[in-house]
Order: sequence, then structure tokens, then C-alpha cells
Amino acid sequence: MLSLRKGRYITRLAETPADVLAAQELRTLTFRGPGSALDRDPFDEICKHMLVEDARSGELVCCFRLLPLSGGAEIGQSYSAQYYELSGLADFTGPMVEMGRFCIHPDHRDPDILRVAWGAMTQYVDETGVEMLFGCSSFKGTEADAYMDAFALLKERHLAPKRFLPRIKAPNVFKFAQKLRQRKPDAKRAMLGMPPLLRTYLMMGGWVSDHAVVDRDLNTLHVFTGLEIKAIPPARKRLLRGVAG
Repeated sequence: MLSLRKGRYITRLAETPADVLAAQELRTLTFRGPGSALDRDPFDEICKHMLVEDARSGELVCCFRLLPLSGGAEIGQSYSAQYYELSGLADFTGPMVEMGRFCIHPDHRDPDILRVAWGAMTQYVDETGVEMLFGCSSFKGTEADAYMDAFALLKERHLAPKRFLPRIKAPNVFKFAQKLRQRKPDAKRAMLGMPPLLRTYLMMGGWVSDHAVVDRDLNTLHVFTGLEIKAIPPARKRLLRGVAG
């Protein structure tokens, strides 16, 4: 079974219904708030769930789920395909995995949590031969005004290759590449507004859709994010494998 221990944190795949419930409860707290209905959907039944726990207390501090696909021909089965028209990825022939519902407990701000989570992801990618990682990267809230520099930076530097570019499918989107065509981003403000998960994708050579989906159910704006494993810079791969090893 895939597992990793670094410092005070342990990662492992969920093994029992209780493990999955704990992940759903953390997602509920993070995305919906205390007292909300449990965050669950049919994808929970077909995904693997990665847990990051505090080794001392046993508390779940981070989780995400993984949906393996044999290649782009199966892209329509993904969670992301509900929101993005992904036919541009249909011809991708290598194994893929969708990474979704990534969240860190709001009371835990240790940057090592994110590093260990990516270490576990790296271990999974290496052991299963995945060639593309993808998913939805979320900005908190549904108003784009607070993230204009971040979106302008995505437009300027990180749009998907034309052959992969997701097209619009969701009814409510913010077409940032079009609307911010003339805007020059303030790089510092842009990075401050960028979600940590997305920041990590971009540092590895990831790319995004040219529009953000307004998801009022989860109170987020999200962009489709893709990363070809072969495009990760060698130095970044060494760092990730250093954590995963």
C-alpha cells in the first residue's frame, strides 16, 4: 500500500468507510463550513482517497482523492468533465490521474503539510506510471475581483497549449483570458492571490484553462489545471522525489 512518513506527518490511502468519512468531513469543514451537509458525491465510490495525518495526534490534516484513467479516451468520466469541454485531451495516450477535492484543515498552516501531500502524489505517480496529472484548482469565493492579478498572470504565462485547451461547458464562467487581455499583472499581488495548490502546479510547469468556472455550490472559482509529468523541471522532480523517497 502506498504510504509515506515525513517528520510529524503520515500519508496513506484510505482503507475503510470510516477513512473515507473522515475525508468527507474534512472537505465539508474546508469547503462548506461547520454544520453543513456532508460533502460527498458519486465520485467518492470510484476514487482512491489520500490522507495526511498528524503522527502524534492521529488527526487528519489534509486529504485529496485520485481518479486513475487509462488515457484521454476516458476523460469524459472525470469530475472535471462536468464543468469543462475536454475533447482536446481525448487523444492523450498515456495513463492519467485526476486529483480532486484537495484540502488542508483550516486550523493547520504548517507548509510541510503541502510538501508531504505532494510527496505522496509523487510516489503515486512514480509507482503507477502516470503521464498526466489534472484537476480543478480552486480560488475561495465566487467573486473574481480579488484575484484579477492572479488571473492576469495565468493569462500571460500559464495558459494550456492550444491542442489541450479546455472549452467552455459550464453555464457560469469568468473568461479571464479574454477580459484581461490588456492587463499587465502585478506579480507579487498575483502570487499572493494564487491558491497554494495551483502555485505548486505552476512551479512544476502546469497550465490552466482560459476561463474560470463559478461554482456556487462549493463557493469557489476554479480553473482546469493540467501537468504533463515529462514537463516537470529536473530540479523540481529531484525535490519531490526527495520528499517521496
